[in-house]
Amino acid sequence: MDRSVTVKFAWAAILLLMFSIVAAAQETSEVATPPNGDNQHASVSQWIGPVKISIDYHSPRVHNPAENDRTGHIWGELVHYGFVDEGFGPTQAAPWRAGANESTAITFSHDVKVEGKDLKAGTYALFLDVEKTSPWQWIFSNHQGWGSFQYDRKDDVLRVPVAAQDAPFTEFLTYGFDDRRPDSAVAYLQWEKKRVPFKVEVPNVKALYVAKMRQDLQSWAGFNYQDWQTAAQFCADNKINLEEALTWADKAINGPFRGATIGHEEFATLSTKAAVLSAMGREADADSVMDKALHLRATDAYSVYAYGMGLLRNDKKDKAMKAFTFNQQQHPEDKFWTALGLARGYSANGDKKNAIANWEIVVKNVPANLSNRTAGYEAALKKLKEAI
Repeated sequence: MDRSVTVKFAWAAILLLMFSIVAAAQETSEVATPPNGDNQHASVSQWIGPVKISIDYHSPRVHNPAENDRTGHIWGELVHYGFVDEGFGPTQAAPWRAGANESTAITFSHDVKVEGKDLKAGTYALFLDVEKTSPWQWIFSNHQGWGSFQYDRKDDVLRVPVAAQDAPFTEFLTYGFDDRRPDSAVAYLQWEKKRVPFKVEVPNVKALYVAKMRQDLQSWAGFNYQDWQTAAQFCADNKINLEEALTWADKAINGPFRGATIGHEEFATLSTKAAVLSAMGREADADSVMDKALHLRATDAYSVYAYGMGLLRNDKKDKAMKAFTFNQQQHPEDKFWTALGLARGYSANGDKKNAIANWEIVVKNVPANLSNRTAGYEAALKKLKEAI
């Protein structure tokens, strides 16, 4: 063979090898590239108290490409009904991956209830069984594969039936949360003209708050007496963890760390201790602590008024009137908070004459920073006068 021909074949082989290497490198590339089908990666998170819920998914759109309107062809067509053999991977009964591309993933930071059923903290693949007539099913799975091509029912942790709902048109598949409450929220998938919800509950949310407070108080937060008071007050308000709350309340007054920081015996901290004692049913002890708080030299007229109003809200009218009367005796120089307390107290007890007399003092002594409330005070006075 001619030497020049041999050289040409050699260079051709080298070039072919180089192109093969480049092609292989592109196929296994880990650099950032647009998502398959331009189904953009998205995530959404919601807190229920100290519990975090996150959903990580890829979001397809109804018009793809822009001129291809698939409205009316999503459910039961693009998204198949039931469990099907997609002809790829080992499974012959795949549910919908509830999104595009990779499996949709949902993460719970703590144990929760989903549609009333227990689900442990962790990250799960989220699938959806879409049905034509029967209820749809959310599936929480320990599945580790890509999409649903390797789905296996044995990996299911929880299945919950739900009713799909009609919804306003939504171009992009979207996850979100609504009906958010202190101990629950409704997660949902919304796409095209359907909305598919599932309720997440944290029935022990108050106990979780207490556990987090307990942890926080052992760190830097514990060097502030007000943090101990805040934790104790939370327990009193919710009638939870009361024995420990009483210790926390005492630390706010007398502690919390010897040689590092001191507590404060003041109206606020004593009121919190009294609230804990009252929640424990120890009313006599609570009254004794409050009597001490009321007689502190630093206790101002507003604090006594606020205490009396709390009693009124709890229908303790006699105690409230004692607090309002004491406030006027203790702070004769105050012409607003003392009169406002008596006006509200007498009104609650049906004593219109004394209520009117005190409302008249109130409307004449409204502080400048509360002038926006004057009309309300005048209306209360007018209403009482018209009732006589």
